[in-house]
Amino acid sequence: MELAFSYVSGYSVAILLLQMVVLPSEQFTVSSSGSRQVALVGGHAEFSCQLSPPQSAERMEVGWFHERHSQLVYLYKDGEEVSGKSTYNYMNRTVLLKDSLGEGKVTLRIHNISVLDGGQYHCFFKDGDTSEEAIMDLRVAALGLDLQINVQVPDTKGLMLECNSGGWFPSPQMEWRDSRGNVIPYSSKSSSVDGAGLLHLKMSVLLKNSTHSPFTCCICNPVTGQEKRAGVILPAISFHIWKLHISLQFYPIDLILIATEFPTMQDE
Repeated sequence: MELAFSYVSGYSVAILLLQMVVLPSEQFTVSSSGSRQVALVGGHAEFSCQLSPPQSAERMEVGWFHERHSQLVYLYKDGEEVSGKSTYNYMNRTVLLKDSLGEGKVTLRIHNISVLDGGQYHCFFKDGDTSEEAIMDLRVAALGLDLQINVQVPDTKGLMLECNSGGWFPSPQMEWRDSRGNVIPYSSKSSSVDGAGLLHLKMSVLLKNSTHSPFTCCICNPVTGQEKRAGVILPAISFHIWKLHISLQFYPIDLILIATEFPTMQDE
């Protein structure tokens, strides 16, 4: 009788232990198509994420956050987009490309990129209590407007060349160079930011002579490597003010503006 009781008790304990065991859900990891990309202001950016091992994400919760989960960019849940949840800045600018959702791959496209969109993006998949994410970095750039050169005669011996351009992001490298490629020290430099967050730049140099003409103004975007240039060819004279007035008045053709653009994109 005691043996029977012991057997039943042991069996009951075993059943209780089995009931306490929680079977884990299928584990997965999330990877991205690229950890860093560059997008131009006004253009679009795409963030692709993939489940590993490949599996359907149609019934999972999928979303993107910007900058440490502080801004919800997009949320997909229960087979559809959850409208009204994304941060105001991203409303009507996002599209989910879900043709490969059955294999666990999704792509979020953001239109009309602005300077505020730069930074880290977190793509996450959530299935029950299991959640994993991948982090991507977006760098935003803007190639500014064509350069403009103004020639001025200050109240001193020499000639002032002023170069200005707007619509740049981030802050570019700006410099004047002579015909030998040497950088000419600037006499003044200023910048301002417009309502869209784009920079407007102005740089001036004071020339004592035109021995190393032509003189070229160069602005280079540090993110894309794109550069814009504008140059001026001056007559080979010493810049005494009265001579300069005569030269400009009677030989205006001696001042020739040239501009070149290098559109090659260099992604990091």
